[in-house]
Amino acid sequence: MSGEQQSTPAISDIHVPPVAVLGGGSFGTALASIASTGGARVRQWMRDEALADNINSQHINHRYLPDFEIHPDVHASTDLEWVLEEAGLVLIAIPSGGFRTVVRQAAPHFNPNAILVSTTKGIEAQSFMLMSEVLIEETGSPHVGVLSGPNLAAEIARHHLSASVVASDDELTRSRVQAALSCDHFRVYASNDRYGVEMGGALKNIYAIAVGMAAALGMGENTRSMLITRALAEMSRFAVAQGANPMTFLGLAGVGDLIVTCSSNLSRNYRVGYAIGEGRSLEEAVEALGQVAEGVNTVSLVVERASRDGVYMPLASGLYRVMFEGATPREVAVDLMRSEQSSDVEFTLPREETRRAQEQTAARDLSQ
Repeated sequence: MSGEQQSTPAISDIHVPPVAVLGGGSFGTALASIASTGGARVRQWMRDEALADNINSQHINHRYLPDFEIHPDVHASTDLEWVLEEAGLVLIAIPSGGFRTVVRQAAPHFNPNAILVSTTKGIEAQSFMLMSEVLIEETGSPHVGVLSGPNLAAEIARHHLSASVVASDDELTRSRVQAALSCDHFRVYASNDRYGVEMGGALKNIYAIAVGMAAALGMGENTRSMLITRALAEMSRFAVAQGANPMTFLGLAGVGDLIVTCSSNLSRNYRVGYAIGEGRSLEEAVEALGQVAEGVNTVSLVVERASRDGVYMPLASGLYRVMFEGATPREVAVDLMRSEQSSDVEFTLPREETRRAQEQTAARDLSQ
């Protein structure tokens, strides 16, 4: 059965190869420091030479984690070939918009047996491919995985107790990532539902924007709870339609990641939603953030795919109306309360009854 599970080999018995981290953002930097703390040789690639020099000389990523001292054995560089030299584990922390480009540049320098792991929680716009699918298409590697979960980089950097999920069909990939990244304050669980884990990481960003918006409008804890639980139902409904295991969404990469992303002002997507709820335009909200909020692009892609495939997603569709069609949050909230699906945990209902309930709800929507 898919879901979080411990790999059979003891983590302490597994050799940790040299690690390369592609990306100079907050999460990539936190992971580089964790891997180095565990004794691996770690090199980190980034485009900004000044940032790389700052990490090497002061052991601080002043742009994304200014209050965190990086392990001194992390070495940063803009030289992709040098960073990937002899790397047996490659962690790719590049925003989805530039992910394929970087992977294509890096591919000639990958060790043929290297384990390639995406940490990016997004969907490629042109193809609707997840990042692990991009990795497989560009490299043909049998050792591809994803790392996802409730992982706010600033808290990981401060050594707050945190956990994540590595998902792969390949047992070697799962065990090597666990060995490289598990430590006293960061625990890595394993799953073989790569698609479900990765889809959960991409979808939760949409709902963090919605919850941030609701918070800015002064809505209370009941509203937050309702949005989070209905978001979980909507996420799993969409992902299962695409082939994921619904049980995956009961774990860290599903409900765990959703809760933290919808509850913390450290979440980039939550902050974008909060800014929109305060009355800023989408462009102003994104500009004020100064970083990539994957949910902004993901909502359009998911709403379009859900419409094409006939998947009922009222929260995502309502958010899309606010962000791109000029609807007000309060208008959308009223519509949602009038048209929300009548069943609660739909996977507990007989399939025919679930289908009938969805059809009745859709018919009511059309009549309004």
